[in-house]
Amino acid sequence: MSSEYAFLQTRLGYTFRDLSLLRLALTHPSVAHESGTALLHNQRLEFLGDSVLQLVLTRELYDRFPDYNEGPLTKGRARLVNRRSLAFHGRVLGLGEELILSRGEETGGGRERPNTLADAFEAVLGAIFLDGGYDAAREFVLREFHKPVKNLTISSDFDNPKGELQELLQSNNAGSPVYQIISTTGPDHDRDFECVVQHHGAELARGRGKSKKEAETEAAFAALQILKLKFAVPK
Repeated sequence: MSSEYAFLQTRLGYTFRDLSLLRLALTHPSVAHESGTALLHNQRLEFLGDSVLQLVLTRELYDRFPDYNEGPLTKGRARLVNRRSLAFHGRVLGLGEELILSRGEETGGGRERPNTLADAFEAVLGAIFLDGGYDAAREFVLREFHKPVKNLTISSDFDNPKGELQELLQSNNAGSPVYQIISTTGPDHDRDFECVVQHHGAELARGRGKSKKEAETEAAFAALQILKLKFAVPK
């Protein structure tokens, strides 16, 4: 193994034949923006890695949950691949410390920015796919997501978390939940929204997503998990 990125490759559990792919996966778009030139960066690999991740986990959930149809399976997959989850995986792998950033992004805390870590995780997966093929990429994904997949519970309320939350709240107390977008981060082409859901002025939970709707859905789902324990409602 080349000494370049040796520790990172050990953490990844994969040794690259073409290290330029890994280097590209770690190159943040800010480098090109700052230089004002057409330097290559990791957005194309991120696009590829996202598709590979979706495919691997879709097949895994398809095999694991034969009694559920598209709606619950789609929501279950979304639990696994939301931006917060991907940022967590990127952080655990130590991608932040290996990123190639512009000076401005570096001083602005880019190495710890959740969106940046999530993008880097997908880009690295895309690089593994190009370097080693589908089987290598699949092994990496299943190794990274072994515990989350094992602990995932598919539920009928995955179909409509917001409707399920409203019904649950109104069965115990009058009034509907209120959703509020409290932050919007990231560039125009890659927004990340954070939503808080409240009931009678009290915060129930928060959620994140690439759209306002997705953030609201994530918040509703998180609130459901908390309230079901409180009200002892069967899943």
